[in-house]
Amino acid sequence: MDLAIVGLGRMGANMARRLHGAGHRVVAYNRSRDKTEEIVAEGLQGAYTPAEVVEMLPAPRVVWLMVPAGDATEATLHEFAELLAPGDTLVDGGNANFHDSRRRHEDLKARGIHFVDAGISGGVWGLTNGYGTMVGGDPEAVAPLEPVFRALAPEGGYVHCGPPGSGHYTKMVHNGIEYGLMQAYAEGFEILHASEYPLDLEAIAKAWQHGTVIRSWLLELAGLAFEQHGEALADIRGWVADSGEGRWTVQEAMDLDVPAPIITLSLLARFRSRQEESYGAKVLAALRAQFGGHAVKTTDEAG
Repeated sequence: MDLAIVGLGRMGANMARRLHGAGHRVVAYNRSRDKTEEIVAEGLQGAYTPAEVVEMLPAPRVVWLMVPAGDATEATLHEFAELLAPGDTLVDGGNANFHDSRRRHEDLKARGIHFVDAGISGGVWGLTNGYGTMVGGDPEAVAPLEPVFRALAPEGGYVHCGPPGSGHYTKMVHNGIEYGLMQAYAEGFEILHASEYPLDLEAIAKAWQHGTVIRSWLLELAGLAFEQHGEALADIRGWVADSGEGRWTVQEAMDLDVPAPIITLSLLARFRSRQEESYGAKVLAALRAQFGGHAVKTTDEAG
């Protein structure tokens, strides 16, 4: 089928490539012309303005947005909504907040435009391995697009989660779980790294991938990271960002009175990673010195 992919970053460009490879006609568009030209050189069709995107698609049109969540998605969605006609469909494949997705569905419904929210997982490996695809939307909007969703996903990796907002809601919780899994691996390997034993962490990570109960794709990536960067990971700074979904998952857990200590603490660990020096840790050290006479390290000793 025909569709446009708007936003040719690390995810969007590879999604366009995968769909093109599966026989779908993809019109690729990015605000920076160079990214569009790059993918056009590979044989895909390219557009250079939003109006040109719409002109190149047959009705009913399908425009899939792969732009950063928040203001960028809001502006791009509004821009295309002004150009599309009743019966057309806008798909948001970014990591949007599900509250925004429900609102956008209602706003576009009033114009006669379908809205589908698609949570996409797979990262830079998705081109080869496929993308886990979690879709929310009205059945009449989702059903015609299922050939695209199934081409994007590996076998069994596509699910229509439910009504509008449910795709992004499911992806939000998926990413919250991911936070917890990653933190557990990180803590386990730190214990191994600190051990008195001369352990080969790359070999352990790769051995754990076979037969153990903790084998996973994330563990495969840990082994690959040790292989590429060395056990000390000396060229990587321990500064970890969060893109929003972990926070939203924790907030949703609080709103639903669901205890989620692992996901919550994994989010807080990311916050801690961004501090050059923790003031709270200084207070803890000072208190221990005050009540128990415990030794403290001065700033002169820090190096």
